[in-house]
Amino acid sequence: MSNSPTFAVSLLLSTLLFGACGGQQHSDSGMPATEAATAAPVTTAPPPVVNSEPAAAVSSAPASADSPPPAAAELPLTVPIEARSGSKLAGTAKFEPSSNGVRITIDVTGAPKGKHGAHIHQNADCSSKDGKSAGDHFNPESHNHGLPAAEMRHLGDLGNLEVSKDGKGHLEITVVGASLKAGEKMSFLDRGLIIHEKVDDGSQPAGNAGARIGCAEIKH
Repeated sequence: MSNSPTFAVSLLLSTLLFGACGGQQHSDSGMPATEAATAAPVTTAPPPVVNSEPAAAVSSAPASADSPPPAAAELPLTVPIEARSGSKLAGTAKFEPSSNGVRITIDVTGAPKGKHGAHIHQNADCSSKDGKSAGDHFNPESHNHGLPAAEMRHLGDLGNLEVSKDGKGHLEITVVGASLKAGEKMSFLDRGLIIHEKVDDGSQPAGNAGARIGCAEIKH
């Protein structure tokens, strides 16, 4: 082997060059790792799917102030008739709405034989022993008193209840134009029913029917 300096320098350069090439890292594809990392495709995850449809609209607007209130209901009712002014009368009065007014059915027992005036009065109040707490006749149209056949009469004029010798009496009448609606001008609701001791003779101002022997409060 030659020991010349030129040979020694060449050998040293070859060794350094080989070390540089052999020490470089490669990827599985044979290219350097740094180049492989640069060349590798970048995978980007797709963005999440967002439902873009608008949510159903919920109206929070209040009901119109101009909307009409629901119609008041007319309900039938049956009320007890209690004795007043020392009588032994008892019974019931049934009130039912009809197509043109209110149908009234009155049944009593323990009443004196004969005809007895029957009227709707102003107040649903039978608290007094003589029935006078019920007030005067119910007369919303300010008419004169009259019997049912009269064209003009108090709305509360029901005519006469006839009682047989066994003390039982029955009266049925439909009062045209009356109602059972709470708070209405022509309503019998929250009024009183009075049975008198004598016949209603149709005279002014209230039929001259005497004491009040039966009273009922017309209310639910």
